[in-house]
Amino acid sequence: MMYIRQIFFTGICLILGVGLPGNLGAQTTLQQYIEEGLANNLVMKQKNIGLQQGLQALKEAGSWFYPSAGFTGDYTWAEGGRTIALPVGDLLNPVYSTLNQLTHSAKFPTIANSEFQLLPQNFYDARIRVAYPVLNTDLYYNYRIKKGEIRLAEYEIEIYRQELIREIETAYYNFCLATDAEKIYESAMMLVNRNLRVNQSLVRNGKGLPANVLRAESETEVITSKLREAENQQKNARAWFNFLLNRPLSDSVYYEVQPLPDDLTNALSADPSTGNRSELKEIGTAITIRHSELSMNRSFAVPRVNTFIDLGSQASAWAFDSKSRYFMAGFRVTVPVFEGFRNRTKISRTRLDLEDLAIRMENTSRQIKVAADVARNNLNTAMVNLGSSEKQYQSARAYFNLVEKGYTEGINSLLEFMDARNQFTASEIQVKLNRYKVLSAFSDLKRQTASSTLQ
Repeated sequence: MMYIRQIFFTGICLILGVGLPGNLGAQTTLQQYIEEGLANNLVMKQKNIGLQQGLQALKEAGSWFYPSAGFTGDYTWAEGGRTIALPVGDLLNPVYSTLNQLTHSAKFPTIANSEFQLLPQNFYDARIRVAYPVLNTDLYYNYRIKKGEIRLAEYEIEIYRQELIREIETAYYNFCLATDAEKIYESAMMLVNRNLRVNQSLVRNGKGLPANVLRAESETEVITSKLREAENQQKNARAWFNFLLNRPLSDSVYYEVQPLPDDLTNALSADPSTGNRSELKEIGTAITIRHSELSMNRSFAVPRVNTFIDLGSQASAWAFDSKSRYFMAGFRVTVPVFEGFRNRTKISRTRLDLEDLAIRMENTSRQIKVAADVARNNLNTAMVNLGSSEKQYQSARAYFNLVEKGYTEGINSLLEFMDARNQFTASEIQVKLNRYKVLSAFSDLKRQTASSTLQ
């Protein structure tokens, strides 16, 4: 019996990690899971696609600064419509008649009057136009706005990345806690089964009470129920963890003991810094974008100057020669004079947006500061609770050793033995629970201070 108890307590020490050095492999395993989640999480993939779309929009905005070239071809065939009358015969026929009389010849024939259709018939006009925006402030400000939107998308990804890291760490801690609880109840099940067999043997030999057997059987059922509950919690924790990593929900998860971080003391002693929070940077970038919009709206009266060059050919009956080919260049200046006060309204609306963003920046900064302080306080409380539960565990273990020995020797009753065993199991689970609460609280503090070292 003493040998079995030694094995039992050795297993507990292994589960709790008592007296073991920090296991760097566990950290490496968790980091690998986090990197896998960052690479495969569906929401992260969506946000990366949004960032790529923003980069393409930025390229599109930059392309407006380059010259543009396009080909345009027109062909027309018309019948009827307005005409222009040319009285060529009325003008020249008298002159030609006089010349024929003077020269006694018929060299100068009679000419009929002519009419020309205004609408072109069998006419084409093909040209290549090269245009270039010489001065357009809207293009410049639009490019700045698109660059700001790229930064917004990057900060949005960073915000979700920090949240995902915390979610993965917490989910992994919950899985480890459920696994530890399952192991603890399995060890308790071995103990109560052994006690049940001992009482059944005593009853068969006429040295025990049937009531003790019934109590041992009842305790076995209680532990069995808790064991099934722990197994179900482990399945649920594994499914949620695999969901975050975009893996099949039933995939196995590698379990390792999680050591307490080395920088817990520094995290508790230093004031939490929130200056690196991407939420604040995101609002700051939005303010910069609104300033660009405000500048763009204020410069509505700045002339827009565009220049162009046309190289083409136009003629009838598809003629193409030196007379049909042409070259034309010019520029266009556009100055808005009155647009129904639309730009004035845009300026007022942008100013209101800036006021709203300023208030949001202040409010978000205060919320983040409160969240960081709460996270540090929660970590401090979790550390205190862990220390207290470890002391309770040591006392419960020592008490169980004494009661088990007394029960074996017939000094203590079965009720005292069961009570000591329940206290020992409960304190053991509480140590594990508080241990993972410390890890979860530290993960939350890293999130609130944006101090995660994973990139």
